[in-house]
Amino acid sequence: MMDLSKILSISGKSGLYKVVSKTKNGLIVESLSDGKKIPIFIGDRSSTLEDISMFTYTEDVPLKKVILSIFEKENGGPCIDPKESPEKLKAYFETILPDYDKERVFVSDIKKLFNWYNTLLSKDLITKEEPAPDASPEQETQGASA
Repeated sequence: MMDLSKILSISGKSGLYKVVSKTKNGLIVESLSDGKKIPIFIGDRSSTLEDISMFTYTEDVPLKKVILSIFEKENGGPCIDPKESPEKLKAYFETILPDYDKERVFVSDIKKLFNWYNTLLSKDLITKEEPAPDASPEQETQGASA
């Protein structure tokens, strides 16, 4: 199961960071791009990717769900280059989240999402959700002994 609760986006810093430990006044995080560890403090604005969602015309969609949609579309491979033209980025994003709110989701948000996706993919942090098995182990055991 993909866990984005320990992956942070920190305001004013590019890239993504993984929480490695807690301190009295904050956290120690490690950059996913270069592996450098830095402290972040309670006053620093940061968000876990688990808490981020994308605006649509109906309801906000969790970032995790959007990332999994890209993963499925690309069969586990990298997505479009975030440096493509704004028109190409928007067209691609629309195939992933067709009802995204075009007034509130900016090209810069789309670029950031695609950068994050490719970073998470390169670190093997994206895993497809496994459906829950239909039968409990007890039922399987009973069925096998009959």
